[in-house]
Amino acid sequence: MAIVGRPNVGKSSLFNRLIQRDRAIVTSTPGTTRDLVTERVSLEGIPLELIDTAGLRYSIDEAESIGIAKSREAMSEADVVLLVLDATAPPHEEDATAVATLAGRPFLIVINKQDLGHRESQEPGLQAVETSALTGSGIPELRRAILSLVTKEIPNAETAVLTNHRQQRSVSDALVALNRARQAVTAIIPHEMILLDLYEGLRALDAFTGSTTSDDILNLIFSKFCIGK
Repeated sequence: MAIVGRPNVGKSSLFNRLIQRDRAIVTSTPGTTRDLVTERVSLEGIPLELIDTAGLRYSIDEAESIGIAKSREAMSEADVVLLVLDATAPPHEEDATAVATLAGRPFLIVINKQDLGHRESQEPGLQAVETSALTGSGIPELRRAILSLVTKEIPNAETAVLTNHRQQRSVSDALVALNRARQAVTAIIPHEMILLDLYEGLRALDAFTGSTTSDDILNLIFSKFCIGK
C-alpha cells in the first residue's frame, strides 16, 4: 500500500501512526522524504507492506526529482493506494491529477490535519477518511477503512488454491495436528500433551510459509547442545 500526496500533507506522520513507531523522518520542511520507506504491519492478521513516498510536485532538485519518480512508480505498482490531502490547503491540481491516475483502482482519500482545518473531499462519490496524524484522531477509522479496502482485494476461500505438493502436505499435517489437539481438549488430556500437538501444527505451518525450515531447527539444536556422533 503506497501512501502518496503532495509534500508536507502528513504522509510520513500517517505512516508512523499506522506502524506505531517513528520510522519515517518527519519535519515541517516540505520534501523531507527523498526515498521510499517501507515497513510491514499486520492489520487484523492481514500482512500489509506500507510504502511512504516523496511528495508529488515539480522539482528542479535532482535528488528530490528521483524520489518523486520513485513515488509515481510505487503508486502505479501498489495494490492499494492512500492519497493524502491537506485539510488546511485548498484543492491543488496535483491532487486532481492523482485522483484521475488512480481511477478504476482501489484507493482511499485521507484528509489529514483536521486538527488545524477542515476540508471536504472535492471528489463526490469517493471514499474519504478525516484524520489528524498529530493527535491520532481518525486513525482507528482509517485502519478500518484500509481493512475494508484490502479485504476486497484478497481472493476468497473458493478461489485460493495450493499450488504444489509441499504446500498441500504442510497444510494437511497442520490440520491433522490441530484436530488431534481439539480431540485432546475434549478428552481432558493434560495441557502439556495438547501443546505437543499445537507445536507440531505450528511447525507444519512454518514449513508452509518458510518461516522455519528443518535446517533452522538443526542449527538451533547444535548451537545450544553438544551432540556426539
